[in-house]
Formats: sequence, C-alpha cells, structure tokens
Amino acid sequence: MRHLLTVLFSSAALIAAAPLSAQTQAEAPAGDAVSGEDIVVTAVARSSNRLSTSVTVSSIGEAEIAKAAPRSVAEIFRNLPGIRSESSGGEGNANISVRGLPVASGGSKFLQLQEDGLPVLEFGDITFGNADIFMRSDFNIGRVESVRGGSASTFASNAPGGVINLISKTGEQEGGAIQATAGVDYRDWRMDFDYGGRLSDTVRFHVGGFYRQGEGPRKAGYDANKGGQIKFNVTKEFDSGYIRLYGKYLNDRAIGYLPNPVLVTGTNGDPKYQNLPGFSINGDTLHSRYYRDNVTLDGTNNPVTRDIRDGQRPLVKAVGLEAQFDLGGGWNVTERFRYSDISGGFTSPFPASVDTGAAIAASLGGAGSTLSYANGPRAGQAFSPSAYLAQIVLFDVKLNSLDNITNDIRLSRDFETGLGKLTFTGGFYKSRQTIDTDWLWTASLLEVTGGGNAALVNLTNGAGQALTQGGIFGYGATFFGNCCRRSYDIRYDTNAPFASLSLAADKLTLDGSVRYDFGSANGSVAGADLGGGRVGVISRDMNGNGVISVPETKVSVIPLGSAAPVDYNYKYFSYSLGANYRLSTNVALFARYSRGARANADRLLFGPAVNTTTGKLTDKSAAVDYVRQLEGGVKFRDGGLTVNATLFHARTEEQNFEATTQTFFNRTYRATGLELEGGYRMGAFSLTAGGTYTDAKIASDVLNPAVVGNKPRRQAKFIYQLTPQYDDGRFSVGANVVGTSSSYAQDSNQLKLPGFTQVNLFATVRPIERVMLSVNANNLFDVKGFTEAEEGAIPANGIVRARSINGRTISASIRYEL
Repeated sequence: MRHLLTVLFSSAALIAAAPLSAQTQAEAPAGDAVSGEDIVVTAVARSSNRLSTSVTVSSIGEAEIAKAAPRSVAEIFRNLPGIRSESSGGEGNANISVRGLPVASGGSKFLQLQEDGLPVLEFGDITFGNADIFMRSDFNIGRVESVRGGSASTFASNAPGGVINLISKTGEQEGGAIQATAGVDYRDWRMDFDYGGRLSDTVRFHVGGFYRQGEGPRKAGYDANKGGQIKFNVTKEFDSGYIRLYGKYLNDRAIGYLPNPVLVTGTNGDPKYQNLPGFSINGDTLHSRYYRDNVTLDGTNNPVTRDIRDGQRPLVKAVGLEAQFDLGGGWNVTERFRYSDISGGFTSPFPASVDTGAAIAASLGGAGSTLSYANGPRAGQAFSPSAYLAQIVLFDVKLNSLDNITNDIRLSRDFETGLGKLTFTGGFYKSRQTIDTDWLWTASLLEVTGGGNAALVNLTNGAGQALTQGGIFGYGATFFGNCCRRSYDIRYDTNAPFASLSLAADKLTLDGSVRYDFGSANGSVAGADLGGGRVGVISRDMNGNGVISVPETKVSVIPLGSAAPVDYNYKYFSYSLGANYRLSTNVALFARYSRGARANADRLLFGPAVNTTTGKLTDKSAAVDYVRQLEGGVKFRDGGLTVNATLFHARTEEQNFEATTQTFFNRTYRATGLELEGGYRMGAFSLTAGGTYTDAKIASDVLNPAVVGNKPRRQAKFIYQLTPQYDDGRFSVGANVVGTSSSYAQDSNQLKLPGFTQVNLFATVRPIERVMLSVNANNLFDVKGFTEAEEGAIPANGIVRARSINGRTISASIRYEL
C-alpha cells in the first residue's frame, strides 16, 4: 500500500512537468441542461457534448437537489429517468435498478454507484452492505450524473446497466453556505455546511459536511439517526493540468427499515392495504425503545451484547488522488486512485411471521401456552391473545471490513484524418474489494404496536415451562431453521484493460469500445448451512446464571474449525458500438448495442456454485451474469425546450441469493421499453419530467420453470417523475412528483403492489441578501406506497409483510450563504 501511494504521487509529480494545455476534461463545466452544449464526464472515454454522443445521460444539479431536500441518496436517484429506486429502507439499503434490469435480491447489482468517477464499492449488492449505505447527500455534491447502458459497459467494471456518479464541488466558485434544518412534524435536527475557493492563484479547495440527530421519519422510540460526514479536496493547477487530493470521513448510525406487517383484504388482483390496529405501515417500525440489545455470540463464538440502535452503521475513512495532464504531442492522461477503509454493521428486525398472540403461542408452545410481557411498563402482565405478535429474526451483521482500493488510469489522443477527428482512449482499471462479515442473528417475540413502544414477549407452555428468556426464543435464526450463522472473509481482485475509438465526421459520430475483465476470489467461508455435517446449534449458558434454559439450548455457533476455502477465477469480455447523427444544431439521432457483464460476489458463497472442498466453481458460468442491450432514440434541444426519447431492449442473466427468503435464482430476463425525458423553461417557470415504460418478463428459469413468462417481481410497467417550479430569484415554489404503476409482489404474479404517486412540495424565500428560508414536505399527502412484499399471495390471516415509503414529513431550514 505504501509503495503504491509512493508510485502514484511520484508519477503525478513527473507528469506535472508536461507541456502546456488548455482546460482539462474533468474540469470542463457542466453547462446548461437545456442548451444542448452540456458536458458528459461519467462512464465515457472522454468528456463529450450530449448532442454529439450516443450515450443516454441525465444530470441533477445542486440547486434541484437542495429544493427537493432528499432524505437519502435513493430519493435523488428516483428523479433520474429510467432509474427504479425503491427508497423505503431508510438512508441506505435501497433496491436500485435501471430499464427493466432485475432486482432479484437487493441493492444495485447491475448499476454502479460512484463518487467522483470511482465506485464506492466494487459490487453494489453486497449482502447487508449495499453501496448506498456508505453514501450521503450533502452540500459537497455539485451534481449527480447518470449514464444508462451504453458506454457504462466498457468504461466501468461490473456496471452493465449504467452508472450513477455523485460529482463533488472542487472550489471553482468562491463561497459556501451554512444551513440548519429541523423536522416540523418529526424529531430530527441537522446542520450542513460547505465552503470553497482559492488559497492562491493555482490552488483551490472545497470542504463540507453535515451532522444530524433525531428519531428519523418513523417513530422508533429513540434517536435512530445520529452521525455525520466531512469531505474535502485540494486542487493544485498547473499550466498543463491539475492534481487533486481528497478525503472523506463518514461516521453515522441510520435506522434501516425492513418489511413491516400490514393487513390486506380484497383479492390478489385488487388488494386493499390497511394499517393493523395501533401500527401505521408508513409511520411506524418494528424498532422499539424496549428492544435495544442483541445478546448473541460474535464471530469467534464468544458472548457479546450488540446495540440494535446502531442500525445501518457506516464507518468510512477514504483518501484519493485525481490528476489530469497534457503530456504533449496531443496525448492526455487521467489518473484516479482511492483507498477506502470501510467497516460497520447492519442491524434491523425482520418479521419471520406475524399473527395473533393466540395463533403464535399455539404454534410454538402447543395447547395451553400463555404469553406475558417480558419488559416495558407492563412487564410480567399477560399479553392479550387477540393482540398481534411478531416472530422476529434480528438481522445483525457485523461488517468487519469492506475495504476497497481502486485505480483507473487512461491515455487519450485526437488524430486528424481525412474522414474527421479520430479519438483514441485506452486504459487499465484495478481494484481489490474485501468482504469480511459475521452474521450474528437471533430470534425473539415482539408485540406489534407503534410509537416505538413495542415490548418483548415471553412464552410459557401448558406445563409451565418457559420457552423464552427475556423475550428471546433462540440465540440464532431459530425461526429460519437455525440457518445463517456465517462468517466469511474474501478478497475480490478485479483487473480490466479497456480501449475505445471514436470518429467524428461532420454530423456523424461513430464509436466502439471494448473491455476485458479478469479477476479472482480468494478467502474462506464458515457456516453451518454450508452442509457437510458442520455443527450449528449447541447449548450454552448465555446469561451466566448456571442454568441452561430452553432458549439456551438453541445457541447458533459458527463452525470455525471446518471453514471452506474460496479460490476461483473469472473473466468476461464487454463491448459497445454506437452511432450518433446530428440532423441539425438542435436534433440528433443515436443508436447503440452493448454487451456487458457483472461478476457475482458474496451471494454465490453459500449456494451450489462454489465447491466447499476445493473452493473452485462447480459451474464457471455462475461467476458472471451477462447483459445485452440495444438502444436508440432522438435528442432535441431548442431554447428552453429539451426532449429525449430512447427505445431500449435488454436481455439479462441473473444468478443470485436472497437472505430473507433463503432463495437462490438462476434465470434470464427480457425487457423492452421507452424512456422519455424532457424539460421546459420560460422566464421564472420551469418544468422537468421523465417517464419510463417497460415490458419485462422472465425468459427462462433453471430452478423454478413455473415462473417463465411471468413479469419480474416489483417491476412496474410505468414509472415517472415531474417537477414544475416557479423561481424569480427571491421566491420559489414547486413540487416534485414521483410515481409508479402497479407491479407484482413476487414472481408468481398473484398479489399486486398498487401503483402510487408521491408528491413532495418545496418553497423558498430570500427575505434579505444571503439568507434563504425554506420548507419541504416529503410525501405531502401521506400516501402508502409499497415497494416490496414478502408474500406472493394474500395469506389466510390477511397479514402481509411489506415495505412502504415513509409517511409525510415536513422540514424547515434556514440557510446563510458565505
């Protein structure tokens, strides 16, 4: 590591002596989104004019982000055309996809999330370590840029569907701001700041961050969100380019919402979703002030008490370097490097089953079983048999290390030919992603009530024998058949040379690019559910009282003495071919065909794909999922009007594993659709809008042929976003509207998730110079918007475990510009 840093800094210093050049690519301005002259820098060989490239790209500027006041980065992503962002998991853990590509398990498998041109994590769907958990929206963001399909297949590894890039401010403009925000109808306080400018004629900087504390948008009974972030960068400019050093420190605790119980009546095709008595599906959560400690065994099988309130617990310490120079002779070099020390955890209660107390008592304890409160203000009192009770599996995962080291270097040059300007770009990408985690799940009984007041519940059988201990039913995933006591430590190395050629001949631009990814996975995995006679459950005195209770006979351990190796290689080849024809100054036609792929990571480890004796792949095709995409469309810019229309078709392979259902997938999908994006500005009024129509189906399934021909779960036919606003410089008001048509909860295509429209209202006023007051209402009409459900059909008791968007939250801010 020390040697690599020395080489990078030494190389950058040598490059700085290169000949003079004009402004470098990455420093090019973003431009005006409606002018047609704005510049694309994400997932392309070199920065390009949007009307002259066959890439489908969108961006959201700092001002638009500030007005929307997003509660998470996933809420920003919802406003990007073609992006399906299920922002119902809190500040992270969102399911994100693009243009009909599937979300078979979770995270953003086919879509890469970046900060300043490098991935936050090499894989966007690490189990309980989704990339968005380690990202935050704050004043550091200058703009968010997205590329769907196209060049993303060849200019980023493991990103066949596209790239979303959070691009930081770098001090080009002097100034900054301080802003204080408070929840009006929920308990939350936040302070944001940023400042940038010149330290000298050739040195500029930017620094910013936030700190916030509060209960969050749902009633948890404690401060569920607590922490902050600080980021900085310093840029040294030379006549021939620049060198930039930057850093990030994120230390946060943010509640993570998993599915909660909701009552569903009607039919699968026309369901009616209603709150359970005393529990709001969009305002409450199964977190509680009385459910705060997880007594379990750690990754070395020693007793430990972990804090459930840690929730999504990202701890990130990152440093990076970016350099770009003219080397002379027309050659340019761009170097990006980042090292991220990442750790933390993910802890959240998952309801394995929800029913009346009487039904669960009879199921777990037999006839004559009784229930009583284990803690809270009614501790020791009887629990009503008609009240609702949840069998909780606590997802408690310690992320020992998700460390990531990434380097991307590329050379480019323009050549003048008789046919036009020929641009060559070639480079090499290298990364190492560590995935070192311990799964420390336990099982408890918890009442279903809102307000953060749910208590743990004890169960006693008809013979008077206690089947729980302080509400704990088992010191493992007892309600999941004692699965998932796991520990694994894997290093994933990725290497990728890439190259592109682009020919610009008057109105026509042709481009082609290739990328060859090769890598390896090395390490070890331990877990009782690997099979092979490994011991998974023992008896152990967990509370140290010298007596073994019934729950203490259900203590899950990690079979550390029989760990299995992981030792395999993978490779895949990607390519992309595009054409863009500029009919006029304002109109362009484009088309592109791409084949990209995504290397599978930790979700393969406990399935049949990896041999537990040798660590090799039992089926080499399991290591990589390919995505083939065809797209074409038109781009139009004229004054204040912008219109983009893209037809697309995609064929996607998918091998995956879902932790909540313990289900493996091995299938292919097909999706065809139309993506629309537009904007209009007239004086103080502006309107931006986007919509995506997708017709998707499961084309084949090795493990479950019955679903072939069905629509993929949670894939709506139509998603849309609309933002009208009025802004005269002193006063602005507008609405951000996002919505979706209905979809199916599961691949069986029975129970439907209803379509919904979410309206977010914002207003700002500048009463005096440098001061801005604003108010933001998120989900103004308090709609229930369901993004997922565990059940594929309405069960006999009518209780479905589903995840809804958060209910209405209103915040107010005061901002002072420095």
